[in-house]
Amino acid sequence: MKATTSPLLQPTLQRLRAFVALTKPRVVSLIVFCAVIGMFLASPGPVPMPVLVFATIGIAFVAGAAAAINCLVEEHIDARMARTRARPLPLGEVSAFETFFFSGILGGAGLSLLYRFVNPVTMWLTLITFVGYAVIYTLYLKPRTSQNIVIGGAAGAMPPVLGWSAVTGQAPAEAWLLFLIIFVWTPPHFWSLALYRAREYEAAGLPMLPVTHGAAYTRRQIFLYTLGLSAVTLVPYAIGMSGLPYLAVAIVLDGIFLAHAWVIWRNYSDLAARKTFRWSIIYLALLFAALLVDHAL
Repeated sequence: MKATTSPLLQPTLQRLRAFVALTKPRVVSLIVFCAVIGMFLASPGPVPMPVLVFATIGIAFVAGAAAAINCLVEEHIDARMARTRARPLPLGEVSAFETFFFSGILGGAGLSLLYRFVNPVTMWLTLITFVGYAVIYTLYLKPRTSQNIVIGGAAGAMPPVLGWSAVTGQAPAEAWLLFLIIFVWTPPHFWSLALYRAREYEAAGLPMLPVTHGAAYTRRQIFLYTLGLSAVTLVPYAIGMSGLPYLAVAIVLDGIFLAHAWVIWRNYSDLAARKTFRWSIIYLALLFAALLVDHAL
């Protein structure tokens, strides 16, 4: 017999789903994944379970709070774009006050967990990351400059640094190398999306690179940044941070990413841009997984 949800519970469940959607779970999952990789790479042995649990939850909560603020600030923009108009705020499923209150509770809880059960360094770095994304990027950079993704990408590149500091209380050069990988990965990732959504961004009044500098310039920049990314991903092996297994995987992944970027540059289509955007997400996950596996060998 098929189970059914009580009509009395349906509105409550819908509200819960709306609040979860505000946190952008798919984005947060990648953030948490990179942070957890940072934890394991920072530890010569197993990561202490309390640190792993509380750091993961704390970072996830603060990342979700930042995403909710982003949804709040960009409600009017989201309502004009096909990709985002089904988010909770444009649909009226939650109010602006509820979103702000929810973000404050979630972010405060995350920071408290990090301070109490992890260490103050990680808490402060996570708070700086929150401000970088929710305030500097969302409120100032994104609506004002075509380099919003490049500069604002610094906040998005912080998760492995947060993970590393959660274990050691420090952020050494190796952690910042992981930061650099994500930082250089961010522009080709987002510009691929911006290419096939350029008309929507233009209608929303956002100065994304394809809108301000044209598609041809953006396509060339994607290829150049992907070249730079390929070089940066070889540095962990060059400095002895990783071994041959990682190097082999990185070369293969870089080759595939470069092939996608070349097609975008020389034989563009919206389909090619979509494929590149999707591959960039898979690429980053596999690259960091390779770092983890290599570290464990």
